[in-house]
Amino acid sequence: MNTLRHGSRARLAAVGVAASGALLLAGCGAANESAPPAGGGSAPAASNVSGTIAGAGSSAQQAAMQSWIAGFTAVAPEATVNYDPSGSGAGRDQFIGNAVQFAGSDAALDDEELPLAQQRCGGADNVVQIPAYISPIAVVYNLQGVDKLQLSASTIAKIFNRQITTWNDPAIAADNPGVQLPATAITPVNRSDKSGTTENFTQYLAAAAGADWPHKASGDWPVSGGEAAQGTSGVVSAVKGGQGTIGYADESQAGDLGKVAVKVGSAYVGPTPDAAAAVVENSPRVEGKGKNNFAIELARDTAQSGTYPIVLVTYEIACTTYPDAAQAGVVRAFLDHVISEDGQKAAADAAGSAPITSTQRSQYQTAVDAIAAGS
Repeated sequence: MNTLRHGSRARLAAVGVAASGALLLAGCGAANESAPPAGGGSAPAASNVSGTIAGAGSSAQQAAMQSWIAGFTAVAPEATVNYDPSGSGAGRDQFIGNAVQFAGSDAALDDEELPLAQQRCGGADNVVQIPAYISPIAVVYNLQGVDKLQLSASTIAKIFNRQITTWNDPAIAADNPGVQLPATAITPVNRSDKSGTTENFTQYLAAAAGADWPHKASGDWPVSGGEAAQGTSGVVSAVKGGQGTIGYADESQAGDLGKVAVKVGSAYVGPTPDAAAAVVENSPRVEGKGKNNFAIELARDTAQSGTYPIVLVTYEIACTTYPDAAQAGVVRAFLDHVISEDGQKAAADAAGSAPITSTQRSQYQTAVDAIAAGS
């Protein structure tokens, strides 16, 4: 079964996290103590695993996660996967605190978090980070009479830094020749919670807007004022409910809101999955973080034609070893489904994400196959 219910899983360690949002539940089987085979081979057949695992984190990948859980449940009726879309920061904290078996995060573990995750998992090579969900972050807006909008990185930065305050500002007009722009006040909407979406968005502004964005990239919104909302759905609702509003959200959840075409080089590019995938494909892997860590350094300031640089890459974070054999088996089989062709197609259909390539899949498979019960 695949149901949606509210609440959050309590932390099992001393890290306190206020989680919000819905808990995704799949599977109805009992948690039988059947161990997976040792790591290093192909993943166990999903139909042979049983047990219960919990995950938490990214709300941006919620639609994709629903599709993954539904597809996994169909072939693994004795397995249960719970997922709380409480936000990337909360998910990473809960994973580090050993409250959940896996996390979804719109940003890779940072330099402070990674050593704690390595401690939880038992070593540098025991932390798994797989960029399994690729999607553009749309700059969404609600402005009556304006169906198409183009903005440069500099203009976007000045809007969110509250330096441009009306829609007929000359900088916006310069990006949109011939468009009748009203004198409506601009209301920027940002995330109120620590968010991987915010971190990705501010990374883009810091890299592409130069001095027009004088803030460091952060999961916490750095500018005071404006309007703040909880989670991706909160930002979308706030932008939709206002007039002259502008925000940022995973494109899959933007609905019928206006979506800005962003200036890349000399052209303006919309937030499509193909354009987002093009940036990821040309971004290098971060080295020296562990053999099962596939974090990448996104090329935010690219001028390459056909690329969309405000991209969100959600990592599935796990350990290669778990003390509970049943949990290890379910984590391994579930992540195997997530990166499979079927899993990636289901996410693309449900969320408009860009499927990973076959080359990426073969690389990530080695990390998934390493997941097993510890001694």
